[in-house]
Amino acid sequence: MNVGIVGYGAYLPKHRIKVEEIARVWGADAPSYKKGLGLREKSVPALDQDVITMSVEAARNALARSGGVDPREIGALYIGSESHPYAVKPSGTIVSEAIGATPAIHVADFEFACKAGSEGMFVAHGLVKAGLIKYGIGIGADTSQGAPGDALEYSAAAGAAAFLFGSDNLLARIEHTFSYTSDTPDFWRREYMHYPQHAGRYTGEPAYFKHTIGATEGVLERSGMKPSDFQFAVFHQPNGKFPMRVGKMLGFSHEQMEAGWLSPTLGNTYSGASPIGLSAILDVAKPGDKILMCSYGSGSGSDSFVFTVTERITEVQGLAPKTRYMLEHEPIYLAYGEYAKFRRKIRKAE
Repeated sequence: MNVGIVGYGAYLPKHRIKVEEIARVWGADAPSYKKGLGLREKSVPALDQDVITMSVEAARNALARSGGVDPREIGALYIGSESHPYAVKPSGTIVSEAIGATPAIHVADFEFACKAGSEGMFVAHGLVKAGLIKYGIGIGADTSQGAPGDALEYSAAAGAAAFLFGSDNLLARIEHTFSYTSDTPDFWRREYMHYPQHAGRYTGEPAYFKHTIGATEGVLERSGMKPSDFQFAVFHQPNGKFPMRVGKMLGFSHEQMEAGWLSPTLGNTYSGASPIGLSAILDVAKPGDKILMCSYGSGSGSDSFVFTVTERITEVQGLAPKTRYMLEHEPIYLAYGEYAKFRRKIRKAE
């Protein structure tokens, strides 16, 4: 059975904060973040925005590109995030009702650090392929956290991407998948902690690079393909440097990765990072193009996918807001005090 993406959509908040503004408050060296991490600014969710609201917008955009799929035919909806608004209450049930699905649906919230979004995609695709459901939605969304003054504060951003999977009317066919996982504790947040902790440089070589390379090499071997066979590739984007570095280590060119490389001006959207990059690629892809996507989540693991774009892509690209349009159109820049209020870093006494 051919299974793949029937509809896709993203959502990005309009608010931004520049690296210089964060550095100004903490006395840090802003150029080092621009050069060392490849970051210029990042998205910031407004006070009334969270994983649920962004997931609803992204899912509605995916349905707009689906060619008229009835939400009542969706058999599963999964949201991957590490910033679900509730500790005990699913995000997916709210999103499911908001898009018009029926109670005859399987819903779950996933967590696996930054690869929770690709987990939802992986499972939704698998259920369609097994014939258990007609359509399934996988969503990656986060309003990621970074402690005041910590290096993560320069990158932790917000955004969402949603993908509707089915077996007919495809706009991108999934050819192969591969996952690579190990117990590598490079990043964590315990119960009741507001902000995550990380192992500094350890998050690079034995964590991000090992798993991204493992998953990508695995899917290339499984598919019998090589980097030059692809028009596009997108990797998890914790900063601006890592995805480009790992891509070049694997044999991909800057040109292949540029369309999905959003982190310099978007930041790290955690569970949404590689899925949002994929949405930006689909906005400009042409029939027959091959796309490689590889996520990464601390703890640690990566999911990789090989897609082939179909003729239908040109019919749907303009049916919902494009990702780079949302990223670049009339951003609203915040001062640090406004940003701290939006991110609830300033808390009222209780």
